[in-house]
Amino acid sequence: MFDFKGRVCVVSGASSGLGAQMAEGFAAQGADVVIMARRLERLEQVAEKLKSFGGKVLAVRCDVTDTESVNAAADTVIKEFGKVDILVNCAGSAKNAGVVDMTDEEWDFTIDTDLTSVFKVTRAFSKYMIEKKYGRIINIASMYGLVGNTALDTVAYHASKGGVVNFTRAVAAELAKHNITCNAICPGYFATELTIDTLKTEQFTNYMKATVPMGRYGNEGELNSAAIFLGSDEASYVTGVILPVDGGYTAV
Repeated sequence: MFDFKGRVCVVSGASSGLGAQMAEGFAAQGADVVIMARRLERLEQVAEKLKSFGGKVLAVRCDVTDTESVNAAADTVIKEFGKVDILVNCAGSAKNAGVVDMTDEEWDFTIDTDLTSVFKVTRAFSKYMIEKKYGRIINIASMYGLVGNTALDTVAYHASKGGVVNFTRAVAAELAKHNITCNAICPGYFATELTIDTLKTEQFTNYMKATVPMGRYGNEGELNSAAIFLGSDEASYVTGVILPVDGGYTAV
């Protein structure tokens, strides 16, 4: 099970963090991997590591908030591979504030980066999946797309990830007739470039221990198994699923 030889997997936001980890997960299963992000130099460093698994690796500079950049990236992938089998929408960022203090700029930045970008990338790549009558779309949302929180005011992030959750259901319903599945993963607290400064504080660590039943943060690579399952041939009847990988945070 879970043999990805001959499959082409595109991962956005793959220059670091969870995106880079999932790209490695797919490469280790035999997939040819396309990694996309704005920082081409970082992408190329990740690509060198992925090549050790033996598959083809292509690094493509892409700003997921820019329609022309996204469409150009999709064209590049099709010219190189002729298809895309798996799309992982992982790119994202956020500006944190509560509903009273958040500015228009902070709101727009977060919604554009975390929600509108998922639409743009999915639009660009799904048409090629439709042509081949095959596709696996995996959107990286967040457990914060399912619940609120009392540790950090970040209203736009909650809204954007909640949007990704229901965008996933809508796309699942729309594209099922083309043999394309669309599912979302909702990570809990994982240490990445964007989160490490917050997570390592004593206050947040104490909050995590009180709210996460497993009593720890997610470790590197612990998201990969969920992505590999949802991206596999074996998950052909799984679509519209919202899968938390959060140590039990949303279970209590």
